[in-house]
Amino acid sequence: MSDEIKEETKERVNPFLTPVKIIEPKNKLPDYTFDMLPEEQKAILREHGWTELMPVQRKSIPYMLAARDMLVQSKTGSGKTGAYALPLLQVIVRDHPYPQALILVPTRELCIQVQEEFEKLSKGTGIKSVAIFGGVSYEPQIKALRSGVHVIVATPGRLMDHIQRGNVDLLSIRDLVLDEADEMLSMGFYPDMQKIRKYLPKAISCTMYSATIPQTVKSLAREFQRPGADFLSLSYDKVIANNLEHRYYTCDVMEKDSMTIKVLEYYNPESCMIFCNYKRDVSYLEQVLSGYGFEVGALSGDVAQSLREKTLNAFRDKKLKILICTDVAARGIDVDHVTHVIVYDHPADHEVYVHRSGRTARAGRSGLCISLITPVEEIDLRQTAVDFGINFIKMDPLTNEEIAKKVSERTKVRLEEVRKHFGGQKATERISRMLPLVKELANGTTDDQMLLAYLLDKFAWRK
Repeated sequence: MSDEIKEETKERVNPFLTPVKIIEPKNKLPDYTFDMLPEEQKAILREHGWTELMPVQRKSIPYMLAARDMLVQSKTGSGKTGAYALPLLQVIVRDHPYPQALILVPTRELCIQVQEEFEKLSKGTGIKSVAIFGGVSYEPQIKALRSGVHVIVATPGRLMDHIQRGNVDLLSIRDLVLDEADEMLSMGFYPDMQKIRKYLPKAISCTMYSATIPQTVKSLAREFQRPGADFLSLSYDKVIANNLEHRYYTCDVMEKDSMTIKVLEYYNPESCMIFCNYKRDVSYLEQVLSGYGFEVGALSGDVAQSLREKTLNAFRDKKLKILICTDVAARGIDVDHVTHVIVYDHPADHEVYVHRSGRTARAGRSGLCISLITPVEEIDLRQTAVDFGINFIKMDPLTNEEIAKKVSERTKVRLEEVRKHFGGQKATERISRMLPLVKELANGTTDDQMLLAYLLDKFAWRK
């Protein structure tokens, strides 16, 4: 991959590519195909441009339809939501307006996203779903629950509140799904998960999905799944290696903010997520980058919910190019267009790096993950490389001369693109009248030259 991800390298690779390694249960079931879906579902999917199922969907749907408990490993962005939504919608009893499927997720953003996916896939069927999460009023959620719903998508804390207040009846639940299972079974959620389990019927099917499944998750999963639960793993290692490049720059801890600026100037990412380990660093980096002239958004636990949603929507709609966040705040952000990830701090938990880097190179696109590493962090980086088979490329320091050259080249290309589409002979004649002013400014005072630099800077950051 070249220093700047060029258009030709961003061509889509088939997102339905078969994983290079698949681990299936001993008594495995045949794959499920698009043609096997009910006509109603096929029609809905065709409306959204789907005519084929992704590998995780083909592999896991048969087990959900057979009500077999499963622990499914598949990378972020591989179609996990559809893998459990499509079979659940097939088995919902529509004239029984009580919750029959419960999907538990770690963040409000993922909660909203999953519920919207259920709404999209159940359009016109009469199947109702509701998103239950904290930070908002209880009343709309209570109203939805009382009017009757078939599917609940929830974060554990707010769901537990509703249970204790008697607002929700879980006695008809037949299917439990844990999305981002590694996070759901972490110590932050585990106590609430144990409480919720006590309110669920004993004979229910439980399916868990996660990009990474450490041994702790496998052990804790047994508490929620029936004996004999199966494991399904779809390894996309080769796809990741082909489409995602891992680079790192070394710097002192006090240089990370200036190094971030250099990386952004040099690469000029089309869409970038910057990950920090701490909320205070998110706030600090937002101030630094904003002060430098970058348009950035921030997501952390310290940001008000209304602003978080506004920022996230702007990032999803490509109105905001740079998003700074913590891992918790970023959970559930499903955006396919991220071209670059910058790891401001290397995470203590090496599996977290997999989640961070997995925010780019999604749906078959190419991506670049750039880490800013101190000498101490380089030890952890090497261990991450060993743990997950990642080839980290150590880059030479970025010099001001290299950055200036890159920005100049990029600006010339952008200006040339504009000139090609500007008009015809008459437009060229009109523009030529500006040449005396250009020469005057170029040969004038520093203030005159800064006026030209200001105009060129506007083109340097355009896409």
